[in-house]
Amino acid sequence: MADAPGGAGGPDRPPIRSIALVTSSAPSLANFRLPLVVALAGAGLRVWALAPDFDAETRRLLVEAGAEPVEIRLDRTGMHPLRDLADARRLTATLRRLRPDAVFSYFIKPIIYGSVAARRAGVPHRFALMAGMGYVFTHGEKPSLRRRLLRAMVTRLYRRAFRACERVFFHNRDDLDEMVAMKLLPREKAVVLAGTGVDLDRFCPPPPVEQPLRFLLAARLLREKGIEDYVAAARMLKARRPELEFHLAGGPDPSPGGLTEEWVEARVREGVILWHGHVDDIRPQIAASSVYVLPSHREGKPRSTQEAMAMARPIVTTDAPGCRDTVEEGVNGFMVPVGDSAALAKAMERFAEEPGLVATMGAESRRMAEELFDISKINGTILQEIGVRPAPAEAPSC
Repeated sequence: MADAPGGAGGPDRPPIRSIALVTSSAPSLANFRLPLVVALAGAGLRVWALAPDFDAETRRLLVEAGAEPVEIRLDRTGMHPLRDLADARRLTATLRRLRPDAVFSYFIKPIIYGSVAARRAGVPHRFALMAGMGYVFTHGEKPSLRRRLLRAMVTRLYRRAFRACERVFFHNRDDLDEMVAMKLLPREKAVVLAGTGVDLDRFCPPPPVEQPLRFLLAARLLREKGIEDYVAAARMLKARRPELEFHLAGGPDPSPGGLTEEWVEARVREGVILWHGHVDDIRPQIAASSVYVLPSHREGKPRSTQEAMAMARPIVTTDAPGCRDTVEEGVNGFMVPVGDSAALAKAMERFAEEPGLVATMGAESRRMAEELFDISKINGTILQEIGVRPAPAEAPSC
């Protein structure tokens, strides 16, 4: 193949000189994909960032990173077929106007509608990132009829979207295996990444915190994040170890599995947890904690856990897809069964019984983060897989 500015091309594969990132949440571009924007722009590509609900700060950050923000209409949650189809038609028109060489979509609706819109608009290269399976594919309690119908609808839409894609990226092999088993895409079309990754220079390890022993869970207020399990485990431990602290950071979410602020505030009044609400910069919370806890029922590969590992914090999580990829049992933390609050309490109590584990397991977490979750390496893999030559990655400085 002949080299092209920013990308690779040849007689059978047009080079990629421009790309449109399509998502249903503008803040996610700044919070999760800014390093990817920098990598794409740094490779010489023109980058458009398509999303709804831009604010001034998000626009500023994206422009500084090298992208051109483009406002679109696309709901993040819920299925509204007529509205979604209208949004998809408008997205097709936008892509025809911009004429990017490639589209890279992430989150459920952008993958479903963005990939098909890109094909209809004649975009030569179409890519999707499955950062997680989402609410409708999370196993656990017996699903309601509405949830089963929603899952059937999303499954059909995914099949159609994946047919339009050249590559589909996953954050864990469990999600890929499930999609292949459902015959939604051939395995050879898929690429498994180590996760979103973490900036190892921004998330440097502070000293360990052994006294007082503080646990932290940072997540949106969703049942599937295991927040109820965390609260139940905290209640058990508070009864016999009142000196322990259980912190929760995260704001409400409109998804069907969302917990209300009133529910959380009731647990605060009970004296079980300390709630910090939504936090823009989680680093001070991690630095003040001893152990990071994520009892989630399913994840793509949780970035919050990767950030805690980069800051040398031990991990207590579940033996669930995505979560299990962040723990070497007994090395950098512990895994417990999904929904088992008693097992969760027992795993957390290990750190009260052996406070030295905070430092030793934390050091192992940092080692694993450097080995597995360096965001520059992960974004380099994405660029290589879509046919763009990445700039050389620099080693972390802390």
